[in-house]
Amino acid sequence: MTPAPSVIAAERLAAAPPRARPPRAGWSQLALPLAGLVAAPLLAVLVSAAVPAGAVWHHIVSTTLPEMLANSALLFLLVGLMTATAGAVSAWLVTACRFPGRGALEVALLLPMAMPAYVCGYAYTWLLDVAGPVQTMLRSVTGLRWGQYWFPEIRSLPGAALMLAMVLYPYVYLLCRNAFQQQSVCLLEASRTLGHSLGSCFLRLALPMARPAIVAGMALALMETLADFGTVQHFAVRTFTTGIYEAWFGLGDRGAASQLAACLMGLVALLLALEQVSRGGRRFHPTTNRNPVLRPVALRGWKAAGAFVLCALPVGLGFLLPAGTLLVLMLQVGDPLEPARFLPFARNSVVLAGLAAAAAVTLAGFLAWAARLHPQAPQRLAVRVAGLGYAIPGSVIAVGTLVPLGLFDNALDGWMRARFGVSTGLLLSGGVLALVFAYLVRFLAVALSAVESGLGQVKPSLRHAARVLGASPAGAVWRVELPLARGSLFTAFLLVFVDTMKELPATLIVRPFDFDTLAVRVHGLAADERLAEASTAALLIVVTGLLPVLALTRAMRRA
Repeated sequence: MTPAPSVIAAERLAAAPPRARPPRAGWSQLALPLAGLVAAPLLAVLVSAAVPAGAVWHHIVSTTLPEMLANSALLFLLVGLMTATAGAVSAWLVTACRFPGRGALEVALLLPMAMPAYVCGYAYTWLLDVAGPVQTMLRSVTGLRWGQYWFPEIRSLPGAALMLAMVLYPYVYLLCRNAFQQQSVCLLEASRTLGHSLGSCFLRLALPMARPAIVAGMALALMETLADFGTVQHFAVRTFTTGIYEAWFGLGDRGAASQLAACLMGLVALLLALEQVSRGGRRFHPTTNRNPVLRPVALRGWKAAGAFVLCALPVGLGFLLPAGTLLVLMLQVGDPLEPARFLPFARNSVVLAGLAAAAAVTLAGFLAWAARLHPQAPQRLAVRVAGLGYAIPGSVIAVGTLVPLGLFDNALDGWMRARFGVSTGLLLSGGVLALVFAYLVRFLAVALSAVESGLGQVKPSLRHAARVLGASPAGAVWRVELPLARGSLFTAFLLVFVDTMKELPATLIVRPFDFDTLAVRVHGLAADERLAEASTAALLIVVTGLLPVLALTRAMRRA
């Protein structure tokens, strides 16, 4: 007699191994409030910008706002074109061609990522300015005086765009290189058999298929262009970032600074929207996973020399020349301060970077594991909200940080004076805590991206096995997933650490009184035209920036 279906189902259920109960939400419910706290400065900027416009804002609108818009638009255009050209061409040459020096250039093309744009600008200003060695040698050789010959003006908008493009093109290079490696080799070889040259394949086939990668890399470069302060300020190019700094410190109007910051946030939102629209829903992918590896074409003669020059030019202009200039200046002049007075700048930079990196990795790990354990809408929304800060310039985040903290400090001070006759001063807005919080808002997305990437490689079945063996959700994370993800956590720490060392606008606005970092030291000396003395601090920032670049090149070698 055949058992009833219900009996068979009950027997199978009894024989099945016990499954771990789904973890309760518990602590992960804190993910959305914490993400909202990180995004609070952006909301504070919008709220502060809603106040009625004052005389300072009307003055800015009638005098400098059109210049800011025009300069920003032209800077966008020039940086976008230069980064796209340098990144895409160099990525194609090292991927599809074989020539002498290709292996070294494949890695060296990432080196400009370690060079802050303002440091690069300071080095080129010392080299190419009127009193610099290049023009001095030109006058001594030709016998001409200044004004009797033509020489390109480095302190100009095109000069600032060139400085930014030389250190930002690796964004496009990395994404394009990955896109070229994943393209269908069959399509490229079929194009070659139809009589197309390697250059024609690049322009007609490889470049259109890599368009999403190019646009994504350009978007990253342009957002960094918006966030730049040191380069455009030193080159006397008025942009929104310099306008925010002038309105806050020069004119003393935080309302006008907030309104400029809101305009800048609108430009960032427009840039992100254009990047999404430009994709148009198009997708480019191979039709099979069995494509052979792309075989580079051997170049000889003038073609090999041309490919080497095209790839070596961005490396030389973006890293070797400015780094060599800084090294020579440090050995010849260097910072005039004694080590006992100079070391506090390095100590402050390292302490701030360490605190910001530790806070960012801790919060990023909390949000990433909350979304991994409980992939519901609130946890996913928390991750998206927490990542908004990276798309916003540091000057905007600085304004958004100081406005609410300053209101709280003033309210508390007024209440304490009225009730007890005691002044509390600036408890939050005048301390290191505010600066670390601004860094956290700015760079949390960097840590979150690295942590999520590392967690994506840890199989969920390992956590499930730990749960079946009796481990709690937190215990499974602590004893199983955390050790496996320690490499991505260290990478996230390193990335945030270096980005914090290089950050200038947020540091200038939020830092406590008489609390300087290496970036502030470099900016202060450069503002006084003491570029040779700024070389020591600038070179220390560059050397620190090499750490994640070397880690990235090692990962590329493994891949």
